[in-house]
Amino acid sequence: MKLAILGGGGFRVPLVVRALLREVDSPVTEVSLYDADPVRLSAIANVVAQSAAQLGGRPLPVTTTTDARAALAGAAYVFSAIRVGGLVGRVTDERVAIANGVLGQETVGAGGIAFGLRTIPVAMALARTVREVAPAAWVVNFTNPAGTVTEAMSTELGDRVIGICDSPLGLARRVARSLGRRVEDCRIDYSGLNHLGWLHRLEDQEGDLVPRFLADDAAVLGTEEGEIFGVEWLRSLGAVPNEYLHYYYLHREALAEQHGPGHRTRGEFLAGQQQDFFDAIAARPESSSREWERVLAERNSTYMAAARGVDAHRHEEDLVSGGYEGVALVLMRALAGGIPAQLILNVRAGAQVGLPEDAVAEVPCTVTAAGVSPLATTPLDLHMQGLVSQVKAVEHATIEAATTGSRAAAVRAFALHPLIDSVTTARALVRDYCAAEPAIASVLGQ
Repeated sequence: MKLAILGGGGFRVPLVVRALLREVDSPVTEVSLYDADPVRLSAIANVVAQSAAQLGGRPLPVTTTTDARAALAGAAYVFSAIRVGGLVGRVTDERVAIANGVLGQETVGAGGIAFGLRTIPVAMALARTVREVAPAAWVVNFTNPAGTVTEAMSTELGDRVIGICDSPLGLARRVARSLGRRVEDCRIDYSGLNHLGWLHRLEDQEGDLVPRFLADDAAVLGTEEGEIFGVEWLRSLGAVPNEYLHYYYLHREALAEQHGPGHRTRGEFLAGQQQDFFDAIAARPESSSREWERVLAERNSTYMAAARGVDAHRHEEDLVSGGYEGVALVLMRALAGGIPAQLILNVRAGAQVGLPEDAVAEVPCTVTAAGVSPLATTPLDLHMQGLVSQVKAVEHATIEAATTGSRAAAVRAFALHPLIDSVTTARALVRDYCAAEPAIASVLGQ
């Protein structure tokens, strides 16, 4: 079976191919990497080739192309991992937001809306191409903002597009590990939207682990969530929030950090890091794989560093691969008729979180060859339901603006977001993003 990776020049693509090389029972027998940037595509293909030589493993032909239709033709699986505008676009997303006095972050708040505005038209065009040349393919969406993009693509692909993120699994793994358990032995009860969800229960043969976790100061403080939110707040919630809720629960602190002197956004850090990486492997192509591993380790160790605090250090198990690429491989095996899996996915299951049924939510699902079936979850409490409903309204307005060119819908998307909450600021953001980003100006008819 053929796997097509859209965004094949992306930095994390070698994680997927390396995982496939180790999977002797994977249904994937060939990989096609597509990217609009031939230079990055060639560089990442070189990393992949060196990785294959070093790791050994099963034969796995990998081809590259700048023709999306050629990559998709005959594909059984499609990974969508595009980044429209590249890291330059991310930097602009973050800086325009900060200049307007609001949070500058890739997927949360103004930056996530801007990212969605320029990404959704491209993602939907690719979805239409999938429907034409690979109508039976399963599309696994990694493209951020993942929930919004998955919902937009679902209007073309229905239930054959599935969004994935490794944050919920990482959260559950850390809670289980803090109590000496394996997450693989537990049932995960988690729900919300992408980057806006909560772990309600984590059940093993002895019952729910979450109350035990919350009652144990050392267990809580030994996790990233404990470092970010503190023991008292987690106990007050009675649930464990996704790390991205830092930007909601500690909004003023996040703003103060971003508006401090000499602040460097995450986008600026990654843009500089990756430019150095591509320059280094262009000068020494024989060291591509080794240099990629070094940069990946640095990238992982600095993830969410501002939220965790200067003295916090990530657990070794959170620094290794096996995140989103591991989820994707388990998903593909189950869809191909292998062992059924239970995964937290972004699918059309809005009723699980109090939204319309066709809205995309992030919930536990059973995956088999017959498809994906959402599982029952603990009902959200009122404040969770309020945040989920408000952010989903923002996602819908973003999709409307991106697909119709409506400036009014774009202003509504920004104004309704709880981290912006100002019509005046929303209008300024639309104006400034159109001025700074030609792709957004094009979408909104400027």
